[in-house]
Amino acid sequence: MPSSVTLKNIPDAVYEHLKAAAERHRRSLNSEAIVCLETVLLPKHAAVGERLARARELRAGLPEGAFKAEDIDLAKRAGRK
Repeated sequence: MPSSVTLKNIPDAVYEHLKAAAERHRRSLNSEAIVCLETVLLPKHAAVGERLARARELRAGLPEGAFKAEDIDLAKRAGRK
């Protein structure tokens, strides 16, 4: 059976972010708060094999030679000193 919780003294900035997220996702404030809590407290861990398979799947969808290691390194270092 689900339980209830009442939140008090929520900082204005947190409330505004939650409200905006709820509107973006077309959820009530309550539903958005539950999703946020679930995301933080009950993270879904994918097995290493699943992560590797997903990474390979994404990589296979890229155009051949579109990303070179040196280009990626330059992009990562852009703006760093």
